[in-house]
Amino acid sequence: MKLAVCAQSEGLEAQVDQRFGRCPYFVILDSETGAPVKSAPNSGAAAAGGAGPQSARQLSGEGVEAVAVGHVGPNAADALKAAGIAVYGGVTGTVQETWELFRDGKLPVIGQATVDPHHGM
Repeated sequence: MKLAVCAQSEGLEAQVDQRFGRCPYFVILDSETGAPVKSAPNSGAAAAGGAGPQSARQLSGEGVEAVAVGHVGPNAADALKAAGIAVYGGVTGTVQETWELFRDGKLPVIGQATVDPHHGM
């Protein structure tokens, strides 16, 4: 399974970004081993509108089955749910630390938005 972590830069030492739709990068990992698959610039980050749904489409196209992020807005939450991508929220620290929490079953699954629309985290 692939896990995407919303990140401020590329690689395992990157800090987690609190935003989903506007995070600069998705660091995509093999969820079983923590091995990086790729660091992909977020195509939705510069979108004038609809950043969350556009980012969800990107992850779906990458075959991602779960995403870890600080917060997610309602449009993104709906788009991720429609794509069958599980959302783990409240994440802080580095990509590596996030994967370790995921591996140990310590990341909370969230089923709805954690911020209001256009919160601008």
